[in-house]
Amino acid sequence: MGTLVLGLTGTVVELLLLEHFEDVSQWIPIGLIAGALALLCAHAVARSRATVRSIQAMMIVFIGSGLLGTWLHYKGNADFELEITPTMAGWTLFSTSMAGATPVLAPGTMIQLGLIGLAWSLGHPALQRAGTFPPTKTDSV
Repeated sequence: MGTLVLGLTGTVVELLLLEHFEDVSQWIPIGLIAGALALLCAHAVARSRATVRSIQAMMIVFIGSGLLGTWLHYKGNADFELEITPTMAGWTLFSTSMAGATPVLAPGTMIQLGLIGLAWSLGHPALQRAGTFPPTKTDSV
């Protein structure tokens, strides 16, 4: 959980310093990170199955937002390149767009954070039901 909190905090600080809030779509990662931090605080207070499941759902949304952000960054770069050179296409357009001013792979951070959150929740004790594996010491005879 510490790795997740550190990653979330560092990412939101970086986004704010980069003024990543020019339009609505740029607020998506900031809002998701704020929501995830709130959920993690709720889990710290009430370590329950519901909070773990909510965090898991949020982490899946993080992965989706990372994929969407990657597409939006690429599309923004490609649109810019096509404004300059309307005839650009194929590999040239792709490679130029990938190396454009907007970092195409930066939203992958959201995917990474989502995977860290899901890994943290995997096998979380709050998800265990009575009588399930692994048995507790009181279950053995």
